[in-house]
Amino acid sequence: MSVVSRSDLSGKRVLVTGASGFTGRYMVAELRAQGCHVVALGSQDKVEGAHETIVADLRNSEAMGAAVAAARADRVVHLAALAFVGHGNVEDFYSVNLLGTRNLLAALEQSDYPPAQILLASSANVYGNASAGVLDEDTIPSPANDYAVSKLAMEHVAGLWRDRLPITVVRPFNYTGVGQAEQFLIPKIVSHFARRAEVMELGNLEVARDFGDVRSVVAAYRQLLQTSAAIGRTVNVCTGQGHTLMEIVQMCQQITGHALEIRVNPAFVRANEVKVLVGDNRRLRGLIGSWEPVPMEQTLRWMLGVNV
Repeated sequence: MSVVSRSDLSGKRVLVTGASGFTGRYMVAELRAQGCHVVALGSQDKVEGAHETIVADLRNSEAMGAAVAAARADRVVHLAALAFVGHGNVEDFYSVNLLGTRNLLAALEQSDYPPAQILLASSANVYGNASAGVLDEDTIPSPANDYAVSKLAMEHVAGLWRDRLPITVVRPFNYTGVGQAEQFLIPKIVSHFARRAEVMELGNLEVARDFGDVRSVVAAYRQLLQTSAAIGRTVNVCTGQGHTLMEIVQMCQQITGHALEIRVNPAFVRANEVKVLVGDNRRLRGLIGSWEPVPMEQTLRWMLGVNV
């Protein structure tokens, strides 16, 4: 498939929700490198790297209306979400991920300065426990936890605006990088090797994930923002290759030369754990053309600070 013509992002005002979060910080840097004027929306008074910061709560519809009016954004990247699957308060998933997104879209529709494109970050977790081969965007969703349900519901809510707003939904598979909280698996594993711990407790070591690099993910997001053919589409963002946790552990061991004892803690094994989650990225590549995700070993070396 040929790559569509792309617009120039230089000088464009881009509103980024969740700009102070893990992905948001890299997204802001990626957009700034393209010459964008970045407007951050979040709970902090000032977001590092952003040209402007607007403090507003996604759950407050009036505040969102005022924020969108002030942003006057040419593009929107909606990253703000509650993302940790093990989060204890189920209601938060729906108030932030679902209703917060609805408030944002309603405000954008009513804006006197409509954006040319809106990128909404969903999640590959919506696919659930489907494990037959590689998952493409036509795989029927079957979410296995409240986080995934809230993200799929968000997609359905976005569908209400498909004919009125220029929306692209992305379904990123697992990704990591420097700065991700240790409550997530890869940073947890890396931190144990970095401090040369003797023992590490994990859950199911045979869980396979399509682990990507946050730098590759934000590059894909940025390229999709430059691609008008992505409007109205749902797009996987993934490497197309799966790694089990044991493979990640073995890579870290090879990189650091440090061996540690792995103990499987039953408390870390979730009953509704998605066993295999590997994505098909052909649609993404068809839309944006050249895109080579960072290999997992290189990502781990970056996180460990070894031979980067």
